[in-house]
Amino acid sequence: MSESINLERSYPDYGELVRFLIEPLLDTPDALRINCEYVRGNLGVLVRVAFEEADHGRVFGRGGRNIEAIRTVLAATAQNAGQTARLEVFGKPPEPVSQTDSRPAGRSRQRSSNRSTPKPSLPRPSRPRRNG
Repeated sequence: MSESINLERSYPDYGELVRFLIEPLLDTPDALRINCEYVRGNLGVLVRVAFEEADHGRVFGRGGRNIEAIRTVLAATAQNAGQTARLEVFGKPPEPVSQTDSRPAGRSRQRSSNRSTPKPSLPRPSRPRRNG
């Protein structure tokens, strides 16, 4: 009739959480590799992920928004459990998309950058109010 009490503290399954958040973004979810490492006496967790290079753009998102959202969810979950969490992505992040030069072909870039004094900023004129 005596039941043993489990005194070990249970922590969230960070690997499954990260898998749940990243897998929908991948074309090849089978290539996803996740490694969780507990550090500092289980007070922190380091989650490492790796996936196909072609999927990096979708996982990172525009300006890194997707990966930052995933890191935020991971950090909030860890904080709720009294831990800290860090997410590392193996491989290089996607290259930023460069803006195309929209200047006419006859104008050079150097001419506009050779100004010696910056142009003073003037206050914007206020808009006329509409009556009615």
